Amino acid sequence: MDNRDEVREFLTSRRAKITPEQAGLPAGTRRRVPGLRRSEVATLADVSVDYYGKLERGNLTGVSPAVLESIARALQLDEVERTHLLHLAQAQEGSDTLARPRSRSSRQRALPKSLQWTLDAVTAGPAFVTNGRLDLLAANQLARALFADLYDSGSQPPNMARFQFLGPAARRFYPDWDLIADMTVDVLRTEAGRNPHDKDLHDLVGELSTRSDAFRTRWGSHNVRRHGTGVKRFHHAVVGELTLAWHGSAVDDEPGLTLLIYTAEPGSPSEEALRLLASWTASQDSADPAGPLTR
Repeated sequence: MDNRDEVREFLTSRRAKITPEQAGLPAGTRRRVPGLRRSEVATLADVSVDYYGKLERGNLTGVSPAVLESIARALQLDEVERTHLLHLAQAQEGSDTLARPRSRSSRQRALPKSLQWTLDAVTAGPAFVTNGRLDLLAANQLARALFADLYDSGSQPPNMARFQFLGPAARRFYPDWDLIADMTVDVLRTEAGRNPHDKDLHDLVGELSTRSDAFRTRWGSHNVRRHGTGVKRFHHAVVGELTLAWHGSAVDDEPGLTLLIYTAEPGSPSEEALRLLASWTASQDSADPAGPLTR
């Protein structure tokens, strides 16, 4: 896969974020770039300016792990950014083809029944499974109730990124919309580096870039982060405000999938709101067995 544009934009965006002072270099005057010069990165990485210029033009073919590590140090990449750079190099070499989990279309993926049983066993909070594209592949009853607007959006499978940037209800549902939008793009950008051959992901990014200025701007920042735990706020149409802690973990026997569970602080108004949501959901299912919250 030719990912030279991705490599070039990632390296230049990281270089632009570092000031000379942060790198321990004199600031000087009459600087024409916002961050470090190419020559300064080359010096910090102990490579020639011509060689670093080749890398920043997008050519990582044949680059040794030691040189990649030197570039990562010079650009002060964090662990996730280092991994992203390694994935970009592997994709160019093709060396990750056998190690990378096969990308299966979300429309063809059949999950084990036991995974749904596991989700259904979680009754105190929303629990669901996503892939790297943020398709919502399976969920328990509370997750389907929490994300009712997402399920009603008509996207199959429901996609959290598409809802975030194109769903009319998203800005009401996420009080901290900008923060969640940043996280969403971080996840997609990280997945694009890890699995650059995913056509469904390419199609999703293309759609969102075309239809959402907010997405396109964030995508162009080339930020990558790992989000494994945190706290999110929601405004649900039925139960109002919720503040939920969430934890994500890889599904070991299904590579590329993540299991997420949302919980409320014991004794908090959010815990009471979750109980109310569960009660409301059960009443809806009883009244309309074929309704949108049933499987």
